[in-house]
Parts: sequence; structure tokens; C-alpha cells
Amino acid sequence: MKQLTGLDASFLYMETGSSFGHVSSLSVFERPGDPDFKPFDVYRERLASKLDQLEPFRRRLVEVPFSLDHPYWIADPNFDLDFHLRHMAIPPPGDEDQLATQIARIIGRPMDRSRPLWEVYVLEGLEGDDFAVLMKIHHATIDGASGAQLLNMLYTDAPWAAGTPPTEADAPAVVIRGERIPSQMEMFNRSIVNLARRPAKALRLQVDLLRRLGEITNNKGLVTMARTARRNLATTRGPASDDGDRAPRMPTTTAPATPFNKTITAHRRWAYRSVPLADIKALKSALDVTVNDVVMAICAGALRRYLENKSALPTDPLMAMIPVSIRTGNEPDLWTNRVSGLVSTLPTHIDDPIQRVEAVHEAMDAAKEQFDLVPADVLVEMSQFSPPALATRAARMAASMRIADRMNPPVNVVISNVPGPRSSLYLGEARLKHCYPVSTVADGMGLNMTVQSYVDTMDFGLVSCRELVPDLWDLVDLCVEEVDVLFEAAAIDRPSASNGAASATASEPKAAKANAKPAPKAEAAASA
Repeated sequence: MKQLTGLDASFLYMETGSSFGHVSSLSVFERPGDPDFKPFDVYRERLASKLDQLEPFRRRLVEVPFSLDHPYWIADPNFDLDFHLRHMAIPPPGDEDQLATQIARIIGRPMDRSRPLWEVYVLEGLEGDDFAVLMKIHHATIDGASGAQLLNMLYTDAPWAAGTPPTEADAPAVVIRGERIPSQMEMFNRSIVNLARRPAKALRLQVDLLRRLGEITNNKGLVTMARTARRNLATTRGPASDDGDRAPRMPTTTAPATPFNKTITAHRRWAYRSVPLADIKALKSALDVTVNDVVMAICAGALRRYLENKSALPTDPLMAMIPVSIRTGNEPDLWTNRVSGLVSTLPTHIDDPIQRVEAVHEAMDAAKEQFDLVPADVLVEMSQFSPPALATRAARMAASMRIADRMNPPVNVVISNVPGPRSSLYLGEARLKHCYPVSTVADGMGLNMTVQSYVDTMDFGLVSCRELVPDLWDLVDLCVEEVDVLFEAAAIDRPSASNGAASATASEPKAAKANAKPAPKAEAAASA
């Protein structure tokens, strides 16, 4: 039995009838030439062989009575692999609209908390005879970095034939045993003991904050005093770690209002595109910025044009939340959240593309400086002391009162850039072509723009509330077009253009496809 951290549990407390705490990823595979290849069977075989190493897939929640304390994980005594694996087919022609519609339906449904918090959908019938795997897993159990590690454990860097899974890096198979589900009285007693320790924990936290303040201000007296006090407060449980998480630091001012900064419904839209990674790197080098700066500038330019088209562009710049992994590689527990975030202005008020890139670079530098001043462990440790029942009721009350419709949000949009594998991965003999992110939205932030690199491509995955952003495909296409805008403004050659069609944009804009395919498109969205 292992208790969730305050940060892990916060993704449970945020959930309401329309906000969900799960995140997903869509892996698109090229079907091998073997006519007997069966994607679902191969995936199930591979997953079953790795279950002993995949703790998040085998553990379920145990709630504390009256929400007195954070929940616990136990190994599920009734684990049923086939409950979590689902085999589906996209109807002909299996185009991107139909795939995105199905993804939107799946992510618009909550997860069953009486079972391990994950689902996997093997989707066949895609255009070109491709197939896809959608992994849907709750954020309470993993973050982006541990999710990437999970994919690396499931897929391999070389193809292998069905029925003969690779064994060179696999641990010997072990018998998977579940734990007895504790009674409500046992959980109540455990929580009472844990709560009795809280005053000492809070005091240690304040001493740690004093030490960090001394380090930031270079006050050696404060540092010495805090370290002395910390030693005196040591208990049999040992001192608190100095390498914990840090929570996102919210801005002190509100962001400008936009059409997607309102109360969300349970209905989702998802849209996706890919661009060559070489193009992003060429822009990075030419403009002397980072890859993340280019991604942020692309999103800023696309949002500017999108809001202009709706006569809804604020005069002030938008505010973006950028998730940040703070993993060191030395964490004792891989399967937990080690994530924070920084808040940066998004220069949607600047018309010139090059000036937007420069403004993004300066804003990100400033945001990183503020981020580095925040104590690395104190703020998230504080979440350990927030009453779970109060946090849950606050989220539900905010949703029922539609607070997001009554005041401007602290940030407008979440933009995330996730570095992915640089070499090809395989499921059996099937090569992974794309790894599209499928994130989540919340009240007041009905739009999420996440980008993940994989081998030689940059995969865009945008998620929105169906009602707040009804034309999400238009926005994702503007992201692709913004790459062209930047190349034209920078007056440099585009690497993918010189490599021909093989390196061209992986997904054509829908406008271009509409000219080639007169049939009307289906809406890329669905309700739960």
C-alpha cells in the first residue's frame, strides 16, 4: 500500500462532471506486410509479458473515509487485463476526421475508480491500412516523463515477429499478486495516525522554506539557522527530502478573456497534424532561439490569426502555462508526478512573425528566471496539507457556480512541448510512425496545445471543449501554416522542401484535402 502525494491526488480532486484528470497518447503504426499480423493480439501479448514491470497498470485506488486524507494505491486483487484492453475499428474510409471523432468520444468519458486507472484501445481500419493504439491513463498515476518511459518499455527499437517477443532486456516473468482491499475502519485508523503527524511535517516545511530563502538571498545566517533547526526536528522517519516537486506558480494578474476561457462541458474535440522536425530546427538555428521558442511562436501566431478571424483578439498578450518536468533521474519512485509549470506571456499582440519569436524568447527567459527562484520542494509539499474533501468540494462548487464565466482566467492556454524518442520504435513488426499527444482541458482553459517530437517529425495534438472551440481543425491547420509564415519571414530555405515529398508535412491541411476529396467531412468531435 502506498499513499498518493498531494500533487498526484490533485488530479483526482480536480475532476467534476465535465473535467477529467486522464491524459492520453495516440500511437499510429504502419502495418507490416505479414497478412497474418493481428495488432490487438500482438499488443496484448506484449503488454501481458511486461505487466510485472508496469506498476501503474496493476494498482487501483483505495479511498479514505470522509476524504480525511489522500487516497492510497494497492495492487488490484481482481485485476482483469481484458477489461482494460478494447479492440475497435474505424468505419470506411477511416480518415482523419473519423479517427479524431472516435478519440474525442473516448477522452470525453471518466474512468472507473474501482479499477486500475487506464484503458488501451487498438484501432484498426485507418487510411493506408495503418492502425493506432490509444493509451488513456490517469494523471494521478504518471506524468509526461514517466508516460514516455512506459511507452519505451512497451515498444522496442527493433521489429520482432509475433509469438516471439524480445527477451534480451526483459526481466524474468513473475507471479503478479494483488493486495487485500483494506476495510473502511482500517483506512480511518491509518488516516488518524497520519493526520496526527501533520503539525510536525508542517513545521519542518516552514524550516525548509526558511533555508531556501537564505539560499536565494545568499544569507548564510538564515541557511545555518535553518539547517540547525532541521537537524533538531529530525524524527525516526528521517528528514524531508530536498529534491521534491514544485507546483506551478500562478501569476498575480489575470489573463485577457478569450472565447475558450469559459466553463467547459464534458464534450471534446481533438485535431492533429505533423511537421518535419528538420524545419523546426532550421528555424531555431536561423533565429538563434530554442526549439521550444519556435513551438511557442508557432502557437502564438496560430492563436493570433484564429482569434483575429473571430474578431476576438485581445489587445493584451495571452498568458500560457508551460508544464515542466523536474525529474533528475534519481527518483526512488518512477510512477508518480514530478512535474511543475511556468507561466509566460504569449505575444499574440505582435503582428510581425520574427518579432513574435524574439518576444517569446525574452518572455521564456524571464519566466525561467522566476521559476528558478521558487523553492524546489516547498510548494508541492504544501499540497500534502490541503484537506482532500475541501479540495474536491471546491472544484465542484467552482464548476456548479460557473466561476470561469464570471472572471478572467489566470492563464489562457496550456502549451506543452514534449521531447520524444529519436529512433524508431516497433510493436512486433509494425513501425511506429507518429506519437500524437492527447491531453486534457479544464474549466477556464478549454484549449490545450501539446506537441511531441518523434524521430524526424513534430506531432501536434490539440484538445478543446467542443462548444468553446468548434473549429479546432482550423486552429491546428494554422499551426502548420505558421511554419510557412516563419520561413518566409526569415528568408531561409526549408529543409523539407529540398528533400521532396518524402519529407513534406506529414499531414496536409484540411483545406488542401478538401480540394482533392469533394465528400463532406464529418465533425472531428463528439460528446461523451
